[in-house]
Amino acid sequence: MTRWEGPVVQACQFVFAADWESEHGDDISDWLAVAAEPHAVAAPGIAAQVIGTGPNLSYPAMPACFTALIHAARRELVVTTPYFVPDEQLLFALLDAARRGVATTMILPRRNDSRVVAAASRSYYGDLIAAGVRLYEYRPGLLHAKTITVDGTVGLIGSANLDRRSFELNFENNILFADAGFAAEVRARQFVYLADAEPVTAERIAEMRITARLWQNLLAMLSPVL
Repeated sequence: MTRWEGPVVQACQFVFAADWESEHGDDISDWLAVAAEPHAVAAPGIAAQVIGTGPNLSYPAMPACFTALIHAARRELVVTTPYFVPDEQLLFALLDAARRGVATTMILPRRNDSRVVAAASRSYYGDLIAAGVRLYEYRPGLLHAKTITVDGTVGLIGSANLDRRSFELNFENNILFADAGFAAEVRARQFVYLADAEPVTAERIAEMRITARLWQNLLAMLSPVL
């Protein structure tokens, strides 16, 4: 959990207000007038931007943001997500990051609340490991944190998963931030998850039964509707 103050809160308020009015039709003009009042920035403050997206927007801002962040990584990239069903640009960005020498770590849940999504996610494991991604599965339960830290200075947190549903169908709200101190806190939490995770190895992938491979690849073909 994170707590935000300052102008970024106002942006979150307007995302909420837009959703509320579209669903309920209530007149909350008075509340919006209060929400529009200037917010003081607590010193020293950090740079942050709210990214609210949904299927009603023509520009795919969320996948563009994820992909741009991954391409911007130069030393380290750490990702946690419960659901990993990427589109091509996101998958290629992750593979390229690892291949160009970025220490790329991904932490996914070992047990997922959707067997279909879990199988589709695992269809990408072979390519990720072959490219040099350090892939781990979180043991204790469903890891639901959606976090990215880049080079220990920039990060992205919020509701969006690294899957087609979050990118194309769902209404999502993430916060992109640039601050070494906060990025270090998020990264420390990511490595707490890593301590309770086990690595996915090339040997494990090679030992997978052919029936499991076929099942996973079949579901990967259906990724746009997962």
